[in-house]
Amino acid sequence: MAEELVKIPDLGGDGGEVVEINVAPGDRISAEETVLTVESDKATMEIPSPVTGKVIEVLAKMGDTVSEGMDMLRIEVEGSAASEPEAREATPVPAAQPEPVAAPAVEAAVETASQTIEVRVPDIGGDRAPVVEISVAVGDEIQADDALITLESDKATMEVPSTHAGKVTALHVNMGDELGEGDLVVTIEVQGAVATPVSAPAPVAEKPAPVSAPAPVAQKPAAPAAAAPVAAPTTGGVVYAGPAVRRISREFGIDLTQVKGTGPKSRILKEDIQNFVKEQLAKPATPAAAVAGSGIPAIPEIDFSQWGEIEILPLNKLRQIAAENFQRSWLNIPHVTQHDEADITELEAFRKAQKAIAEAKGVRLTPLPFLLKAAAYALREMPQFCSSLSADGTSRILKKYINIGIAVDTPDGLMVPVIKDVDHKGLWELAAECAELADKARNKKLKPAEMKGGCFTLSSLGSIGGTGFTPIVNAPEVAILGISKAAIKPHWNGSEFVPRLMLPLSLSYDHRAVNGAEAAHFAVLLSTLLADIRKLLL
Repeated sequence: MAEELVKIPDLGGDGGEVVEINVAPGDRISAEETVLTVESDKATMEIPSPVTGKVIEVLAKMGDTVSEGMDMLRIEVEGSAASEPEAREATPVPAAQPEPVAAPAVEAAVETASQTIEVRVPDIGGDRAPVVEISVAVGDEIQADDALITLESDKATMEVPSTHAGKVTALHVNMGDELGEGDLVVTIEVQGAVATPVSAPAPVAEKPAPVSAPAPVAQKPAAPAAAAPVAAPTTGGVVYAGPAVRRISREFGIDLTQVKGTGPKSRILKEDIQNFVKEQLAKPATPAAAVAGSGIPAIPEIDFSQWGEIEILPLNKLRQIAAENFQRSWLNIPHVTQHDEADITELEAFRKAQKAIAEAKGVRLTPLPFLLKAAAYALREMPQFCSSLSADGTSRILKKYINIGIAVDTPDGLMVPVIKDVDHKGLWELAAECAELADKARNKKLKPAEMKGGCFTLSSLGSIGGTGFTPIVNAPEVAILGISKAAIKPHWNGSEFVPRLMLPLSLSYDHRAVNGAEAAHFAVLLSTLLADIRKLLL
């Protein structure tokens, strides 16, 4: 038997750290049996033995950083004969007559009757979004356009459909994974692939046998190919980190869900743990009873079950995010609300007179398109309402476009689709677009791009009731208009009281960007435009 020094093969990178040793001196191992486990920044790899034999010495140690070509093991290789070549070398071997080798026929082999398709996340028009529902499992037969998973961003819920019909052979996502455009979702086996002819290799040229053939000498085996990367385990399908990183986090008592990973697919690296610890040490101590960033004492937790039966209903992701946005806006923006009323008697008479035309066009003409046009006119006349404050609060950013959001109440929570370029669209076009976006919102079909870029927001509670309310500014916008239910009220025209249809308006604004006089002028302008819609043409 001969000793052989086994080296680290190509790991496909800068190397890695030894996190597990699977053999010990004296062990008998087989070829391809795992010897070491090495973890790099991106993957965990098992390194197999290239030969069969007995382990004499393990040259790598736990925690060592190894790379291609470094000594790994010393093995006594089984099956090598060092003395036999001398005995065989002197004995001549007659040359054997080569037999003619017939050229093998070309076979029309069918590689497979199916092909494998990878389905990836399409353009979702925004940042990454977590998986909130998985609609398929391995082995399921699915059709094209069947929903595979559901993603829920800060503003919308989106289904990712299948691009082909077939059988799901692999599922590459877990609940809670954050996915973006191009990320792999499932692998599908699609039936009906075209069979291709496979030809056998060309015949080998005949060579005369040598007069004497020395006995074979044990050759050093070629270095094995790099082991296929093994995906690092995850906790609940949310955290991506290798064993070494998890060991360090346990030693320091760090919750990995609080650490931002900088590796591929947000994988947590050792450097991320180190940076997280530095950030925590650098933070000033804060009172435990204060809400982060606000300094406001937290509401104490109370066990309400002590007074009777209760039921706990978790808020969905959309309502949780909306609540965070409302609280952030309320705490950071000094809100003031200007209340007014608009006489929409003539507007309502005109709207009802267009009912037949609206039916012919297949749209429903509500007061909302008129409100959009009036708001667009007022925003153009008073651009300070079509602006945002800079992050440092030292400048105002005026927007040369007029995009208006409309708050839509859905079973899952409030959503705000944005109608672009309102000032360039007519009433019929606005009526159709309002209906389309509201329907998408209620059916979770809104795209992220359809909820971005707003300059001003309308929030109407007119269909429900009420005489007024204080809407919260939809930051980074500086104002929002609340509309309540219109009601017939007596109006003094100078000689008598006459019945008029009055629409309550509530204009909330950021007092840092808009002062009270400007808000009053804006509300009066809106009321004037709605009282006589002919002024919209001026």
